[in-house]
Amino acid sequence: MTPTHEPPATAAPLDTGLLSPVRAGTPVEAAVGDTAWLQAMLDAEAALARAQARCGTVPQSAAAHITAAARAEHLDIRQLALAARETANPVVGLVKQLTTLVARRSPEAAEYVHRGSTSQDIFDTGAMLVASRALRQIVTDLKVVAAALTGLAATHRDTVMAGRTLTLHAVPTTFGLKAAGWRQLVLAATTRLEHVAVNGLPVALGGAAGTLAGYLQYADDDAAPAAVLDNLVTAFADETGLATPVLPWHALRTPIADLAAALAHTSGALGKIAADVQVLTRTEIGEATEPTTDDRGMSSAMPHKRNPVLATLIRSAALQVPALTSTLTHCLTTEDERSAGVWHTEWQPLRECLRLTGGAAHTAVELVQGLTIHPEQMRTNLNMTGGQIVSERVSAFLAPRLGKTVAKDLLTQASRQAAETHRPLAEVLHRLPQLNGVLTPTELTDLLDPTAYTGAAGPLVDCALAAPYPHYPTHQGRCAVRE
Repeated sequence: MTPTHEPPATAAPLDTGLLSPVRAGTPVEAAVGDTAWLQAMLDAEAALARAQARCGTVPQSAAAHITAAARAEHLDIRQLALAARETANPVVGLVKQLTTLVARRSPEAAEYVHRGSTSQDIFDTGAMLVASRALRQIVTDLKVVAAALTGLAATHRDTVMAGRTLTLHAVPTTFGLKAAGWRQLVLAATTRLEHVAVNGLPVALGGAAGTLAGYLQYADDDAAPAAVLDNLVTAFADETGLATPVLPWHALRTPIADLAAALAHTSGALGKIAADVQVLTRTEIGEATEPTTDDRGMSSAMPHKRNPVLATLIRSAALQVPALTSTLTHCLTTEDERSAGVWHTEWQPLRECLRLTGGAAHTAVELVQGLTIHPEQMRTNLNMTGGQIVSERVSAFLAPRLGKTVAKDLLTQASRQAAETHRPLAEVLHRLPQLNGVLTPTELTDLLDPTAYTGAAGPLVDCALAAPYPHYPTHQGRCAVRE
């Protein structure tokens, strides 16, 4: 039996990204790691104490001591993880360790740690802080991607290539239009993420069962509850930089579902770019090349290969995130005022969505900035079918002369004959008696020029690049396509 070498049971597991290289070493990895998450929960505790101090229910000095002690490096993160097995969430242990740290500074201040709060208030607010910080990085990368795609679209506005539908040559298009389409997706994703970041990441403040009773208990008995709560929630949102919710959302998981949807769209937008690049870099197509380094794309067995690894990494993320966001959407069906298991289910999928999408966005920057386009190969591929790629154009030209059905049938038969005999479509058409006196050789030559049949591709690129930002793929007031 072959011996195995397992890590000792006492070793702390490390999530190094070994099985998720798309996010390994990227900025978002640190932004959503365990230490970042712990710091976000501590930030929530400190912000809550400061908000309560602003409302007069916690001494200012106590809030200052809590804020000073709320540093992740002062806590034992592994011990918190193990303790969470006894409480089903890490906040209980966090509060215990934080209280001990504050007590060393001021025993009196320790009495005000987590005052009136509950675990979900702190965890959910921490999750929103983590998401906010991660989204800033993702949006920054997406804007760089969009800028690079703007350059590609403008440079290759009129670079003609084969349009492909259902994997086969269809009609000519331009690479500029393809790049403009990529850019449109990225801009739409950016808009969605920015909207969520500004409006959709609220503080969580509900107390044990969403009534905020624990917070009210420490307020002035003569104060109106509505005014106290409004002041506290507003102050808490101000201290964290997050949005103010209308209601406590312990069991109303719209913020998580909305964030998930925006991340799924973003990963999908980047995945579309990656999928197209993988096609264009195929050996038999060769219309684009990824940026390379000495080691990038190397095969363990085949020295000649340089695999499109950047597109592969991005696509791997794009295929995972929607599945993970499905789990987050399912968590909308939570029970009661706080869930036993549904809330807990969100944590790991949410983090994975953030870091996969963040890793894909960061990788996309390098991909699109270094993507090399090969117009000469695009032209070679255009001619691969011997003119058949513009059979639609010839059919449309002949329709007024022969009738639409006759013209289409004629081009269908001619294209089949050209493919079977490996002859250019022009040669086949020249020999058809039905076209005698209908189509001159000069007209046929012009009609079969694929570079002259790109429709409104160029003006569409101009339209896309001139469209205001932010915008969705469809919007009112879209510019008219003009030559």
